[in-house]
Amino acid sequence: MNSIIQTLTAIVSDAFASCGFDPALGNVGVSDRLDLCQFQCNGAFAGAKLYRKAPFMIAEQVADVLKENPVFAKAECVRPGFLNLSVTDEFLKEQGEALMADPFLGIPQAEKPETIVLDYGGPNVAKPLHIGHLRSAIIGESLKRIARSTGRTVQGDVHLGDWGLQMGLVIAELSERCPEWRCFAEDFNPEKDEVPALEASELNEIYPFASKRSKTDEAFSQKAHICTYELQNGRAGYYALWKEILRASIADMKQNYEKLGVDFDLWYGESDADKYIPELMEILTGKGLLRESDGAMVVDVAEESDKAPMPPVIIRKSDNSSIYATTDLATIIQREKDFHPERIWYVVDKRQELHFTQVFRCAKKAGIVPEETDLAHLGFGTMNGSDGKPYKTRDGGVMRLSDLIATVTDAAKEKLTASEFVSEADHNEIAEKVGIAALKFGDLINQPTRDYVFDLDKFLSFEGKTGTYLLYTVTRINSILKKAGLDETSPLSLHSVYTDAERELWLNLLLTGGVFQRALDEKSPSHVCENAYQLATLFSRFYHDNHIMAEEDEAKKETWLCLCRFVRTVLLKHLDVLGIESVEHM
Repeated sequence: MNSIIQTLTAIVSDAFASCGFDPALGNVGVSDRLDLCQFQCNGAFAGAKLYRKAPFMIAEQVADVLKENPVFAKAECVRPGFLNLSVTDEFLKEQGEALMADPFLGIPQAEKPETIVLDYGGPNVAKPLHIGHLRSAIIGESLKRIARSTGRTVQGDVHLGDWGLQMGLVIAELSERCPEWRCFAEDFNPEKDEVPALEASELNEIYPFASKRSKTDEAFSQKAHICTYELQNGRAGYYALWKEILRASIADMKQNYEKLGVDFDLWYGESDADKYIPELMEILTGKGLLRESDGAMVVDVAEESDKAPMPPVIIRKSDNSSIYATTDLATIIQREKDFHPERIWYVVDKRQELHFTQVFRCAKKAGIVPEETDLAHLGFGTMNGSDGKPYKTRDGGVMRLSDLIATVTDAAKEKLTASEFVSEADHNEIAEKVGIAALKFGDLINQPTRDYVFDLDKFLSFEGKTGTYLLYTVTRINSILKKAGLDETSPLSLHSVYTDAERELWLNLLLTGGVFQRALDEKSPSHVCENAYQLATLFSRFYHDNHIMAEEDEAKKETWLCLCRFVRTVLLKHLDVLGIESVEHM
């Protein structure tokens, strides 16, 4: 369906044209003074320059035409040339009915098929997920859902770090702790020999131990590099052990991601791109882009417009090994072959900006993707403690993601202890949902590029811009509908619009589709968060101004219940694209 802004712009544009002015002057926007009018058009100011007439003279002519249109309750010129517009309640009701009938809830749908590959998550195998993985996961998940809500095809890829030195470190350490395992034997036979099962807890202890050891033990460090090389060159026993490390590590990751409401379509890793590296080298060589520099092979990506030095991107190190840029370029080849995406977005720490600038320039220069493909690094800031520094555990260490989830869940349990609506049986389940909602909304309400302060007490508040407040608003509506004996299929109709609170609610609902489009265009879920909060706030005002269940006018009561149910539907849509699960009561 057309948005209310599109509909009104078409009407006002026709009015400009009927007065002999350019219809392009008829763009309508939402008024920032709802006490004066609902909508505004400022086209008369641009028209004054074109037609050498005072703005108010143009605006008055157009206003006279619009006053005859039954859509408008008010159309007036305000000097020096503003067109102030308010629509009739009947038009608002008709627009509301159309919106309720729209399966997309007014969210604009892509005009043509479009595929986006979204690279987010980026965990390393054999390492525990930690607090640094939070923002990538929840920002990426929300962007994926927002893009899908606009009718686009999105492939969410976790892009595991599963093929580098950390693998060699774990294999080397295991070979010294368990030398009797058949996977370390030269004659390992994958058809009959087995690899012992590993637990994620073992890997979480082994990797940091091996990493620390490699910094002081030169022989062990060399051994780890050899193990990495032999793994990447197909040594059967190491490859079988690597598969088991992968299995145990991914199972643990999925548990944490599942609690966060994060779900990846693809569990590809750097290892999956490895087979495309020879093709990458062939492309770069064929185009004459590779050159030797201090024993390494590099590609120059500097441009004349650069205001700062742009170093060449290293493709092969002097020891003939690959680095992140190599596998990222090979991964782009893989994605182009598999999905032919119009866009590839990377949700990665903003400190990686230089790396992605180099990779994207190289990909375009080599023709790995078409020139029009949108390659974008969506860099994000850090989650900080009250001291303004990256959030740490009490002893100064990096907090594991599982510990953070437990922390917010425990805090939510304490918050809900006094609730008469939460039974002991479902206390834990509701507390986890409330805690996760608080955590995610507290993050996503911020512009992704900005750092923010983790304040759990604030995030769990039942007032203000919090996920807790949104969940509470939904449960309040649930309670109203339950008392009225209504469900999603109960027939309800709108009869009119009766109060200012309703008018503001309907305006928000009718403008929500544009908010989702803006969130996609600016790649920022914060717009959805802000709109969800505004919708919840407007509903609270409506709820307090009107005694819904006690209303004796049946037409009013039915209209208000219909509005309650639709607000719930739209709020749940906001929560869904933010990856937040609702609760029935709290």
